[in-house]
Amino acid sequence: MFRRLAPMVLLSLLVTPAILAEDLSGDASLAYATGAPPAVYDVASYASSTESGGGNCDSFCDDTSCSDRLLGLIAPSDHCLCDFISPMTNPVFFEDPRTLTEARIIFIHHTLPNQAPLAGGNVQLLAMQLRAALTDDLSIIATKDGFIFAGPDAPHEDGWADVNIGLKYNIYKDYDAQQVVSVGARYELPIGSQQALQGNGNGEFDLFLSGAALVTTGTHFMSAAGLRLPANTNAESQVFYWSGHLDRQLGASNFYLLGEVNWYHWMKSGAAGIAGIEGLDLYNFGSTGVAGNDIVTGAFGIKFKPNCHREYGIAWEAPLTERRDILDNRLTVDVILRY
Repeated sequence: MFRRLAPMVLLSLLVTPAILAEDLSGDASLAYATGAPPAVYDVASYASSTESGGGNCDSFCDDTSCSDRLLGLIAPSDHCLCDFISPMTNPVFFEDPRTLTEARIIFIHHTLPNQAPLAGGNVQLLAMQLRAALTDDLSIIATKDGFIFAGPDAPHEDGWADVNIGLKYNIYKDYDAQQVVSVGARYELPIGSQQALQGNGNGEFDLFLSGAALVTTGTHFMSAAGLRLPANTNAESQVFYWSGHLDRQLGASNFYLLGEVNWYHWMKSGAAGIAGIEGLDLYNFGSTGVAGNDIVTGAFGIKFKPNCHREYGIAWEAPLTERRDILDNRLTVDVILRY
């Protein structure tokens, strides 16, 4: 079991305790290697700090609050892009382009279609993503892990999800315009439970590009696209994905309404799996007869962001195309604790 979780455990030992200390203990000095107290970044104040809706970094990052490193290694998040909220759906692959240090707890309730070869039912996922800033532009990310719970009629049993880890790098950043673009790569280790339809193949590489921009004061756009390239193309399928996110802050409050779209396009079939059906973001069955298939999903939700250290979100998602494969609908809830 520890072998399956080792990469996430190592990163969590470095990141999570300090984030929790800063966010929950009331003794902010516990979160900083130097003992200097952090600033609290109020979203509404930040959004009005310049006419463009943000970008006045100097007013929120003094000499200590944005430079202290956890254990002398892990940098704080980029609070000069604090006005954005992170996306909710396609959670494994829709990567926020900003440089972040955070723990993101995710719960997913996923309902399966009641049509052959599936018989309805549901599955749940409980997971924790971790991100750690190494420099102003470079961060290490671990976006897939957790435990999958199989409900009645699910096509598999309970078990551990595969684990991935990778790097993300900012290639463009403009604080005045509130724009950022990043590239990154992840590798998914096939160390999950086979009875949960994980652990197949020899791993999967994910190459991605993501970006975010302020559209107008209080309105933000975020997008990501990537290629999922399995090491064993018989055991897993090749997939292209694109995700888009648009949100609107509700006045000067800390609430955001959001809408998201995800497109999955299968470029090459595998030689196994469930004929004609693939697994979207959480699974890669390596199924036959899926090349050329497309699924588009849509989602809407709301987030509460009291400051730049915390986010709480909920979103509901369903297919927009007639093809749905394993998705009838999905509810996603997340909690983000950010350093």
